[in-house]
Amino acid sequence: MITLRPETIHTDRLTLLPLQVEHAEEMATVLSDPGLHTFIGGTPDTAQALRARYERWVAGSPDPAESWCNWAIQLRTAACLTGTVQATVTADERAATAEIAWVVGSPWQRRGIATEAARGLVTWLQSNPVDTVIAHIHPDHKASAAVATAAGLTPTGQWHDGEIRWRLAVR
Repeated sequence: MITLRPETIHTDRLTLLPLQVEHAEEMATVLSDPGLHTFIGGTPDTAQALRARYERWVAGSPDPAESWCNWAIQLRTAACLTGTVQATVTADERAATAEIAWVVGSPWQRRGIATEAARGLVTWLQSNPVDTVIAHIHPDHKASAAVATAAGLTPTGQWHDGEIRWRLAVR
């Protein structure tokens, strides 16, 4: 069994910072557009709600077979946060699987930030004992499908809660 902890990840333009509770205030603004919830449902969280969520995430999973790895995406040239990426890694005696997700605030979309962050995350996962990377993407979410493709994942034809399962075999 493995336990992963998020580490700082550097890409060409981005720094993926291990998520901290202190990121909640800025992230509440970054994620405030209701349009970000078109495919995932819900509404934007307040800074207080994000702070509570980040406290749980930073504390880590109570299940020793599961690692919660969350990052804030920082655009270095602007010194601001632009979104998040995450990986929930589950492991047993046979294999480790990382389920990944990403979200980039509306003002920073269509700049390749999600693609660069997802690629950085997948590269980091490949350097760890992870066998499979998966993502679940709404069939109408073309932008997320493009990000998944760029990160090396392919659609499987399997469905989970109305979303298509995408997969990358690492090992």
